[in-house]
Amino acid sequence: MGLECHPVVGLLFPGQGAQFVGMGRDLAARFPEARVVFEAADEALGAPLSRIAWEGPEEELTATRNAQPAILTHSVAVLRVLGERLDGAMAAGHSLGEFTAYLAAGSLDFEAAVRAVRRRGELMYETGLERPGAMAAVLGLDDEAVDALCDAATAGEAVCVPANYNAPSQVVISGDVAAVERVVERAGEGGARRVVRLNVSGAFHSPLMAAAEDGLREHLERVDVRAPAFPVVSNVTAEPVEDPAEARRLLVRQLTSPVRWAASVRTMVDRGVTELYELGPGSVLAGLMRRIDRSVEVTSLGTAEQVAEFLDS
Repeated sequence: MGLECHPVVGLLFPGQGAQFVGMGRDLAARFPEARVVFEAADEALGAPLSRIAWEGPEEELTATRNAQPAILTHSVAVLRVLGERLDGAMAAGHSLGEFTAYLAAGSLDFEAAVRAVRRRGELMYETGLERPGAMAAVLGLDDEAVDALCDAATAGEAVCVPANYNAPSQVVISGDVAAVERVVERAGEGGARRVVRLNVSGAFHSPLMAAAEDGLREHLERVDVRAPAFPVVSNVTAEPVEDPAEARRLLVRQLTSPVRWAASVRTMVDRGVTELYELGPGSVLAGLMRRIDRSVEVTSLGTAEQVAEFLDS
């Protein structure tokens, strides 16, 4: 009799940029567990987050203070509907999605998590007003080439750094407007296939976000962070975290550190994960995984139809 092989499941949670008007509305209409999550978010924040997510306007949803809790809420709504049908052994989240990953692992309660990412979004926006910055996605150059372009463009107080190592030949840069523009101008000469300026309210995951660190640290000190039931891979280190104090520290450092996404999902695969599930709005992370490692399948679960099909399978 042969041994039965069970898949090792990894959970992935999207970050800012995955939001869209109408997100989660079909899920809440079809599954009572999902509606309860959206109602709990409204109550925890004292604001109509569900209305903003479902009806917009887009400009209001895209605001950092709304987009971050809306994405987390949508992801958690999917988690609640799936219940024990999806037993994760490891998790990772892209930027704000790392908070959702800790929630999935039992480190954070929902109300605490949704308030934390609302505060995080407020701090990031306020910091962006104090020191305006820019971000751009550089496509078609490897990590080392983008690193070199950032180093060359950084002069005096004008800084440009890699912000997201998303996938091979896809790196997002962040920093002062002048320095980012220098990289944008030179990237084409360096062989970049395309450079896309991002519509953001600040230079996220760069030294320009340093002023937000104290506020987030103070907020997280008041939050009960427990040891995760399974490891969560940190954006900062691309290594699994199991200590609550380390989780707090790295969630703060994440504000000014690059998101090492490609390395993070490779860590999950190297640690034995054989199936990945992207929980929440969109399928951005599934798309990145096709560029990182096609040998591991990613299933996106965000719409009512996708979730119902998974539950019926």
